[in-house]
Amino acid sequence: MIHSNFEVLQLGLQDYQDTFEAMKHFTQNRNASTKDQLWVVEHPAVFTLGLAGDPKHLLQETTIPLIQTDRGGQITYHGPGQVIVYVLLDLKRQGFYVKELVRRIEQSVIATLAELGVQAERHPGSPGIYLTKEYAQLAGAKIAALGLKIKNHYSYHGLALNVKMDLSPFQAINPCGYPGLQTIDLASLGVTQRDSEVANVLIQQLLGQLSTTEE
Repeated sequence: MIHSNFEVLQLGLQDYQDTFEAMKHFTQNRNASTKDQLWVVEHPAVFTLGLAGDPKHLLQETTIPLIQTDRGGQITYHGPGQVIVYVLLDLKRQGFYVKELVRRIEQSVIATLAELGVQAERHPGSPGIYLTKEYAQLAGAKIAALGLKIKNHYSYHGLALNVKMDLSPFQAINPCGYPGLQTIDLASLGVTQRDSEVANVLIQQLLGQLSTTEE
């Protein structure tokens, strides 16, 4: 069954804290008739720390701000050249639980990367998307991060896909709490599509995954 209950908002470059507050406000004020939304954004350089995250995963002092959030997971980095999609979804209406939501979001990213000629996979117990063993020294490098908050069966926060960005800030952290975890972007793999083109593919994959309920 297909639901046509989504709005896609292309928000461009947005301050992280302002967007975080807007997500919370939207979620607190929505009801059973509110359309689900996908927010496509980009943030200036910022580190974000999950609700139970350990600040010790920030390894050095930096001019990049660190913001505490209420999503799951540890520390990550957002910056220009990264496609971020926030998933504001009514899980009860869609008929699936959070593990299924995570699976569908991850599948959207895997399918998007496949369209761009990149082979990627899940790692059980470590939300996000990683390069496969075909990439030799880059095998296991993380190319997309995922973190969600569920409140009253509504989701917010979402995913971040590295397209063409300065990856050096990741060296100042243990990405997602994993010491030595390598991060990568599409440009480093020879993908030349612009952020907007990658975002369009990703949105179509997300709409397909999140709008279909299994009979």
